[in-house]
Amino acid sequence: MESTTIKLREDFIKLGQALKAAGLVEMGAEAKTVILDGEVKVNGEVCLQRGKKLYGGDEIVFKNTQIRIEE
Repeated sequence: MESTTIKLREDFIKLGQALKAAGLVEMGAEAKTVILDGEVKVNGEVCLQRGKKLYGGDEIVFKNTQIRIEE
């Protein structure tokens, strides 16, 4: 599994924004689709909330990539 890290610039980042920042989707509409289709896990559980706030220590898994959120 590929792994990448996103460094927070603010207190949190929203799930859709994190997928775009990691280069896994190109547009917000694509992020919305993959999230609502249940393709994204946050901290080991499927997440259907595009606007879910992610904080330092959270992990996202999408396709074959793990994204770690760092403060």
